[in-house]
Amino acid sequence: MAVVIGQINFKDDLKLNLFRKGPKRIYVNESILKKQSEIKNYIRSVCFCSNDIDIVRSEPSYRRTWIDKVVSQLEPVYLDLISRFNRLLKQRSHFWRSESFLKTQSTDIVESFDIQMSIISTRIFRRRRRALLKIKPYVEYWHNHLSKSQEQIDINYLSGIQNISPEEEEEEEVISKKIAAQLLNQRSIEALTGKCNFGPHRDDVEFLINNVSVRKYGSSGQQRTFILALKMAELDLLTKTLNVPPILILDDVLAELDLTRQNLLLNSVGKDSQCFISATHLDKFNQSFLGSSQMIHL
Repeated sequence: MAVVIGQINFKDDLKLNLFRKGPKRIYVNESILKKQSEIKNYIRSVCFCSNDIDIVRSEPSYRRTWIDKVVSQLEPVYLDLISRFNRLLKQRSHFWRSESFLKTQSTDIVESFDIQMSIISTRIFRRRRRALLKIKPYVEYWHNHLSKSQEQIDINYLSGIQNISPEEEEEEEVISKKIAAQLLNQRSIEALTGKCNFGPHRDDVEFLINNVSVRKYGSSGQQRTFILALKMAELDLLTKTLNVPPILILDDVLAELDLTRQNLLLNSVGKDSQCFISATHLDKFNQSFLGSSQMIHL
């Protein structure tokens, strides 16, 4: 067994027990957490690793995971929403293949699924969209700072909800009814495939530079700058919202950045947040930065 111990904000003691087999156990002030996700109530962090470039350049699932992490740190209750939705989605898929449906063709159970999914989907949609609106100004600031350019960036939430106006996006009941209607409309196809093709699990986030998709047409440098701006914006948003700077974790990211972006990043980190940086070589760091850092060799 391995044990990791730390102190949070000089008042809460955190202990993490890691076992060779079985789940880890997390304690706060010697009390075990019933749900490991509750750790987000005590400690916030922003991690940036080389694989994060996939958020910008790869499949929608990477962007959904990213926005879900952002929202869950702002509103820890959001993790429960995602968990409930995923359970409903799994149960719904299982029902279409069950003997009870194949024999009776009854959709009474799906009706109850639709009611629950429309409510939860609405709450997920509104929280994701709200988080993107909050983080966008910070992304704009960091993108301008890192690129030294006048490029205009934009971030859009791409939802499958049809015919919804900006005013209606603030009305939970209106959104819920639209979602329920679309779930009903795609039910015949879903009965054949067993897959629900509409909902937050199919949504996407679009990143634009000068109204052009960064994923499809952005250069490698633009994509790296955008993801770096996203991560620094995430740090600023959490600090502003929670009044406590989260821990910044940079996992061997300098290898993904050119010299200019490396220096801009290093000059920006660690001023307000505690920062942990992993690296295989120190030659990419300037001496002044190394001189003000504590180094641990493994």
